[in-house]
Amino acid sequence: MTGTEAPGAAADIAQPKAKVIGFWQCWAFSVGTMIGSGIFMMPAVLAPYGGLSFGGWLLTATGSILIALAIGRLASRTTRNGGIPVYVESAIGGLPAFLVTWLYWTGCWTSNASLAIAFVGYFIVLAPGIGAEPIYQILVAIAAMWTITLVSMRGTKDAGFVQLLLTVLKLSPLALIVGLALFTGKAENLPEFNPTGEDPMKVLSITALATMYAFLGLEIGAVPAGNVRDPQRTGPRAVVIATITAAAVYIAATAAVMALVPAATLAQSTSPFADAARGLGEWAPLLVTIGALISVAGALNGSIFVTGQVPMAAAIDGQAPKILARLNRKEAPWVALVFSAVLATILLVMNYSRGLVGAYTFALTMATLTTLVPYLVCGLIELKQSWRSAKGWALVGLVAAVYCVFAIWGSGLEVLGWCLVLALLGVPVYYLGRRKTRVVPA
Repeated sequence: MTGTEAPGAAADIAQPKAKVIGFWQCWAFSVGTMIGSGIFMMPAVLAPYGGLSFGGWLLTATGSILIALAIGRLASRTTRNGGIPVYVESAIGGLPAFLVTWLYWTGCWTSNASLAIAFVGYFIVLAPGIGAEPIYQILVAIAAMWTITLVSMRGTKDAGFVQLLLTVLKLSPLALIVGLALFTGKAENLPEFNPTGEDPMKVLSITALATMYAFLGLEIGAVPAGNVRDPQRTGPRAVVIATITAAAVYIAATAAVMALVPAATLAQSTSPFADAARGLGEWAPLLVTIGALISVAGALNGSIFVTGQVPMAAAIDGQAPKILARLNRKEAPWVALVFSAVLATILLVMNYSRGLVGAYTFALTMATLTTLVPYLVCGLIELKQSWRSAKGWALVGLVAAVYCVFAIWGSGLEVLGWCLVLALLGVPVYYLGRRKTRVVPA
């Protein structure tokens, strides 16, 4: 689909209204975005911390489920596309809401860059020749990102179908590894409970911070509310069930790999799932590589989808140029998608000299913190809105917010400094782009 607008000025800036997706597509948007490249290295990252690392998984999963509940509760109060920016604008408005939206959107398009780089990392296994050529790596990353951007330009229905397909495909090899562990896994391969000998609370803190990145994107199933059938029930249910699904997959897959690969070998592994799958035959590493590529592509599809929805929501609220709310005939915000993809492309080109790992680390670090801050605000909003009428939900918002503070603090002062700089850069943008008139949602 090209950027041709639908006929009529009112139509091309209206909020999308075609009810084209249901629960499973919303579920897939969240699951498919959460389960990306990280799961394929997580067993090796956690191996040195032994069985106690599962405590970190449980702590992070609990915090993420609470965030999902808070966001789901906020989502149940609107039928508008946009997700978090819509919730914060309706609750606090003005500059604070814009800065949250600004950070969240920045996190989305920087995440696109990091995921595109991760895609290249696995693609090198299939095409080793590009491994020594940074320019080729960047070109492949750009090609992957723009190809999936074109999918989102075909509208929510097509993006949802692709996401559901990729999610099913990415879960299949993970389920295969879990099944293999049930039949051939060995208890003696499992690591000691606390091999480091460190204080258990310190180990829990380290492993919780290591695993928190795996749940970013949990909210995406509630973003396309305007295109969802019965959005005030479907979106919240999808977000919460998707977060529980991801937690179950992460814990089961990590346990399976630990049962299949001796702890000493796993701690040094650069491809833990490939090592775990060798019992299936010589073709196993190729299977894992293809599974990883599909997994990253699914995460990239969900992330790119949001980079169109967030600027569109801001434009509808009069906090961004009206052109970002333009829709094509498939009701896709094509201008916002192209603009976000251009920014991610610039980020890729500017950082390619760092090398694959350096560029990935920089983009991922920025994406993580700029997403956690909006999660924190959502928790506080739910706390405020439910304090008088629903104490239980207020407690959910409070604990979710406390968990976000814990995760943000663990990110380190350098990353917090970058986040502050990004927020300050948004202040002049807000005042320069502010409009007195507001686009009325259809």
